[in-house]
Order: sequence, then structure tokens, then C-alpha cells
Amino acid sequence: MTEFGSEAQTMSFVAFIAVTTVTLLLCVMTGPDRDDLDEFYTGYRSLSPMRSGLAIAGDYISAASVLGTIGVISLVGQDGLVLALSTALSLVLLMFLLAEPLRNAGRFTMGDVLTRRTPSAAVRITACVVTLVALFPLLIFQLAGAGDLLAFVLGIDAAGFKTGSIVLLGLLMIIYAAIGGMKGTAFIQLVKTVVLLAAAVAIAALVLNRFDFSLPALLDAAARGSGAGDAYLAPGLQFDGGGLDMISTQLTVVLGAACLPHITMRMFSSRSAPAVRRSMSWAVSTVVVMGMLSAVIGFGAAAVVGREQITLADPQGKTSILLVSQAIMGTEVSTFETLLFTAMTTAIFLTLLASVAGITLACANSLAHDLITHGLQRKKVLRDSSEMMLARATAAAVGLSAIMLAAASRHLNLQAMVTLSFCLGASAIAPALVYSLFWRRYTRTGLLSTLVVGTLSVLVLITGTTLISGSPQAIFPDDDFTWFPYTTTGLVSIPLGFLAGWLGTVLTPRSTRARRQHDQDYDAVEAAILADAPGPRS
Repeated sequence: MTEFGSEAQTMSFVAFIAVTTVTLLLCVMTGPDRDDLDEFYTGYRSLSPMRSGLAIAGDYISAASVLGTIGVISLVGQDGLVLALSTALSLVLLMFLLAEPLRNAGRFTMGDVLTRRTPSAAVRITACVVTLVALFPLLIFQLAGAGDLLAFVLGIDAAGFKTGSIVLLGLLMIIYAAIGGMKGTAFIQLVKTVVLLAAAVAIAALVLNRFDFSLPALLDAAARGSGAGDAYLAPGLQFDGGGLDMISTQLTVVLGAACLPHITMRMFSSRSAPAVRRSMSWAVSTVVVMGMLSAVIGFGAAAVVGREQITLADPQGKTSILLVSQAIMGTEVSTFETLLFTAMTTAIFLTLLASVAGITLACANSLAHDLITHGLQRKKVLRDSSEMMLARATAAAVGLSAIMLAAASRHLNLQAMVTLSFCLGASAIAPALVYSLFWRRYTRTGLLSTLVVGTLSVLVLITGTTLISGSPQAIFPDDDFTWFPYTTTGLVSIPLGFLAGWLGTVLTPRSTRARRQHDQDYDAVEAAILADAPGPRS
């Protein structure tokens, strides 16, 4: 690994301070200036389709996906490329299947969508629990990795500094979520997306220039640097479980990535159904471009840095993008190259800040709106100002809890946390959304069955995967209590989630009168959705 001098580290630190200051100002300037729920939760749907699309892409392109995808491509080649394509396909699926119905059926949270036709405090509470269980692991993973990343960039390898970085980023994410609300975090995501794309384009161009813009030359060098030879450019290097393991992983990513609540909540901030379609077009285009750039950078890391140096810095390759940035600039670093490396580190800082802020906001909104206001306090109507105070207080509670858990687990390999989130999105949230939006007969029992069975099946099955034990990349690498043969739970838990919803619905005894009333309620809600109206509150 090429070590940058103190000049690059100093500039990176100054850039971090500048970015923090600017983003805090953005939050204050764009956040709600009064106690208005619509302004806090949706920003009054004031963003243009382009801005909304870039914000959606920003939420989707998290620090875990940027660093993780490039790292996987650099280490396992084609399998990592297929994973990157699957994440893009997930957003395409959301665009064509769920985006417009979600925007029309939802108000603030996923609980609003799920209770649109089946009002129930039990559904609200369950939806909140599933939201937290799905998003908290992703939040902890990104916060825990922030300390190591900042230490790597600034050249400070001290445990206290890493823990302090986690606390600092955690406090910033609380401020962004509590003060900025939907609109404030959207502007941060927008800025982050633009900066990240610009930096990725520059790094990818330098990688290609290293090989005279010859893709075959780049791939050949990557295969040699990977240590796997021709297997690096063939499928199967990552998956010990063979073809079924690959199918399980791809199915989990395609169904789960775009259905996580911090992504779906962005649909509610679009002005109209046509606007959400245009927003998704911008989001999908941005994610596809970022996926292509990630592939070039990942292959470049394998070719220029090599597997040995990549895994020495981080076993999962999360620092690959920084390693290749340093390597392609050489030992004699010009002012331009220093600025470029600073731009890349700034983009990573922004990605961390924006990602954790968006997830924190989604958790806080669900706690305040679904659990407390419409779940526990359903018989007492809360004023908008009271609910806003709750949302800000829950943002602080979520942030502080995440800080403590991330700091305590910083030394562990937390890659399983990302997989857990995707599995829950695919096995519990995706079936619930699909059934709620498209199946006329779907009942409250069916909905609760989907959420509970989908969630429990994931939590049980993931304990037997190699992500928990039995491999060097596991949370407990020195132990081996694996009993599930696949890396992800999707091959089993996704069918269980859909099956539980179907059985819970068809086996629910209902009288003719109850069925007729259910159909009338369904027709009334459908009419409101088709009219693009806000619909009744639960």
C-alpha cells in the first residue's frame, strides 16, 4: 500500500470539518421551521423529481453498499459483479412494481401503507418492530465501520480515536435527523450523491488510463492480482453452497434491498404519481452508473493493489476504494492527485453521514408515528407539535442506542448485519407490501403472519450461516455451530414469508357480512388511491 504524506491527511481532515459544517447548515436552512408533521415527514413534497431521485439514490447507495460492493468485486470478481447488478435490479423492481402504489397508499411510514386497508394497532406496533429489526443492524454496521475508515484515512490507528469517531458521527446523524427531517436529509443525500459520482468517475478514469482504456487488459491484470487466476472471472468463487447459494443471495438482494423502510419512505415525499416515476428514473440511472463505476474500481483494486494487500488492510475489502486511489497515484503525489484523494475521502465521509442519518430518520419516524401515536396512544389524539417532539426525541434515542452498540461491537466482523437487513427486507417487508398493495382479499391476520413468520424465520436461520460462525469472515470466527448450508436465508425465509401471508388470509374465518365489509373498505381505499387523495388516517 502506498502511504500518503501528512499533506493529504491534513487536507482530508480539513475537508471532513468543512463537510460537517456545510451539511449542518443545510439541515438548519432546509429543515422544518415550525411544528408541521407534513413538513417534517415529507418536506411538503417540495422536491423536484430530479432532486427526489438523487435523494433516493443517495439512500440506496449507502456506505455499506459502496465500500462493500467494491470490496467484494475486488476479492471475488464475477460474483461481486453479479451482486452489484442485483442491487441495481432491486431498484428497477421497486420502480416498476411498487413505487407508484407506495406513493399513493402511504402517508409518512411503512405502517401507514400496511394499515391503509387493515387499520389495527397490532399491525402498527408489529410494523414498527420489523422496521427497527431490519434497519438497526445496517445502522450499527455503518457506524462501527466509520471509526476504522476514519483511522485509515487519517493514519491514526488508536482504539480511542476509532471509538471517538463513532461517537462523533453518531451525534451528527442525530442532529441531521432531528433538525433536518425528510427535506434536510434529502439535501444531504443529494450533495453526497453528486460528490460521490464525481469522485468515482475520476478514480475509474485513472484506473482505465493505467491500462490504456483496455477492459480486457484490466480484467487480465485483475485475475492475476486476485490470486485466483481464471476462477476470478468465473462464477462460484464466493459461494460455498454452489448454485443454490448464489440463487439465494441474488433473490435476497433483489427483493430486499429496495424494500427496506428508509428507501420506501422516500416514495412518500414525491409530489404525485407521475413525479415518483420520474424520480425513480433518475434514481435507477444513478445507481446503474454507480454500479458500473464500482465494477471498474473493484477490478482496478485487484489489478493494481492485489488481494494480499487488500485483505491485509481489511478482510472484507472495504478499504479497496481508498487503496486503489492511493496506488494509481504513485509515490510522487501532485497537488491534483492530493485534491482527488481528498475528494474521494470527502465523498466517503458524506456517504457515511448521509446513510446513517437517513436510516435514523426512518427508525425515529416509525417509533413516533407507528408505535407511540397510532399504536400505544391510539385512543388519545396527539397534536402535531407533540408528535414532532416525539419524532425528534426518538431520533436521539435511536442514535444513542446505535452509538453504544456500534462502539461495543467495533472489533467484531459485522458483515452479517447487512445480510440480516436484506434478508428481513426480502422475507417480511416485501411480501407484506406486495400483498397489501395488490391482493384484495389480504386480511389483518395474513399481514401479521407475514411480518412475524418472515422475521422469525430470518432470525432463526441466520444463526446457522457461516456469517455467524465457522469462517474467518464470521462474527465468531473461532467457533463453528453452522447448520444452515447457505450464506443468506432467502431461499427458505422468502417462501415462508409469502406462504404465511397466504395461509393466514385463506384460513381466517370470516362471515359473509365481514367479507362484504372488507370488500367495501377495499373499494373505498382504492378509489382514494386512484384519485391520488391522501386517504383516511388509521
